[in-house]
Amino acid sequence: MTASPAARLAELGLVLPPLRKPAGNFTMARRHGDLLYLSGQGPGGSNVSLPHGKVGGEIGVEEAYEHARRVTLNLLAAADATLGSIDRIGGIIKVLGFVNAVPDFADHPSVINGCSDLLLDIFGADRGRHARSAIGAGSLPSRITVEIEMIVSCVEDA
Repeated sequence: MTASPAARLAELGLVLPPLRKPAGNFTMARRHGDLLYLSGQGPGGSNVSLPHGKVGGEIGVEEAYEHARRVTLNLLAAADATLGSIDRIGGIIKVLGFVNAVPDFADHPSVINGCSDLLLDIFGADRGRHARSAIGAGSLPSRITVEIEMIVSCVEDA
């Protein structure tokens, strides 16, 4: 993959949303050395309604997969604001995804694939492949369907 992550994002017809303010006394991103820790984000945004509900109940896997893609754009917006460009992401290190699911739901990985697949589309296999956990949750803030946090490595020159 030769295009930069920012160029690839544009090629995919995607735009990073405006950075949202934290809902508490924390920051959306914290850099420590060459790692950037991104706080958990949900699928909300300034121009979309906040999806809520239980995956495996009123929300299907395909719809929740799309919510995970939206969360990924919110995470990348926080990285972009902190680093100056997503091109300064050297690699995706770890993704931790939570799915607000009914008790007997068992397909959490398919939901969080929305995030993983988009990261691979934007960053390619070398920079985009990551360690990951996909966990079911009995509830999430504001009854959102998906929350994801991420750790990325940083490079000085894009």
